[in-house]
Amino acid sequence: MISWLYLFVAAIFEIGWPFGLKMASLGNNKILWIIFAVLAMILSGIFLFIAQKNIPIGTAYAVWTGVGASFTFLLGVFIFQDTLSLMRMFGVLLIIFGVILLKVAN
Repeated sequence: MISWLYLFVAAIFEIGWPFGLKMASLGNNKILWIIFAVLAMILSGIFLFIAQKNIPIGTAYAVWTGVGASFTFLLGVFIFQDTLSLMRMFGVLLIIFGVILLKVAN
């Protein structure tokens, strides 16, 4: 069970690097945001490494990227006003259901 917590923490840090790079691209404090992104990448990798000790690699990687992609999508919609359409929402729901199915099947 603790491995799943590590995996969730890894996925949360996975959100940090695209967020940091987006913030860097907006112009203010580029270097600080790039450093933030790199630290998020490192921490995400470390927690994924720890989680994979007890979770199969395919499941861990799919959950890690799925949670990261889903939350990054929501971040884009709510913070950066990315387009929200029914098809985009359906795509993210498919990712989320896939992640749930992988957890249940494990």
